[in-house]
Amino acid sequence: MPTLLLVRHGRSTANTEGLLAGWTPGVALDDRGAAQAAALPGRLAELPLAEIVTSPLQRCRETLRPLLEARPGLTPHTDDRIGECHYGDWSGRKLAELKDEPLMEVVQAHPSAAAFPGGESMRAMQTRAAEAVHEWNARVERDHGADAVYLMCSHGDIIKSLVADALGLHLDLFQRISVEPCSITAIRYTRLRPFLVRLGDTGDLASLAPREEPPADDATVGGGAGAP
Repeated sequence: MPTLLLVRHGRSTANTEGLLAGWTPGVALDDRGAAQAAALPGRLAELPLAEIVTSPLQRCRETLRPLLEARPGLTPHTDDRIGECHYGDWSGRKLAELKDEPLMEVVQAHPSAAAFPGGESMRAMQTRAAEAVHEWNARVERDHGADAVYLMCSHGDIIKSLVADALGLHLDLFQRISVEPCSITAIRYTRLRPFLVRLGDTGDLASLAPREEPPADDATVGGGAGAP
């Protein structure tokens, strides 16, 4: 079966403003995110890509623009199922405010029980994304062969949930996974099991350097802004 490259969108204006974007329209890449997107074609230059699939949201489409310009023979496919979690009434709010909501403790410690008011549950988010991947795996293998490589551009919580699915981890453990903006996570699917061969690879190790402020104990809902 194919190898899937999961690309998280580049850093967005919502990331730097500390907002939980969700499906809020008009959330674009910031300057750093645009630079991350511009570097993506070079990072992937040695890899043949059979298909490109994207979340419909603007920050993902902007992330893929330089790659598609470099590979004019590829036409992206939009799949709503790999779009961001529907955070409902939480969408567009500051994460600093949301941390005091009682639901946030559930999101952190027991996400399989978390459902966002006016939105969806995290279980539903994972289910739709995993179904999309399994369907695209079959389609890519049928059209391009079992050794094909294809790419999906999606969002932090979606990618973390797909990594948990590939590793057979309960969704309650997915907050232990971290993926930086414009990072690449690679999963090779086989008949018996998936293999996680890259996780959150940004092409450098800057995000591991000590920071002036130590990272928080809680996971950042939506994925965070990455290294400073």
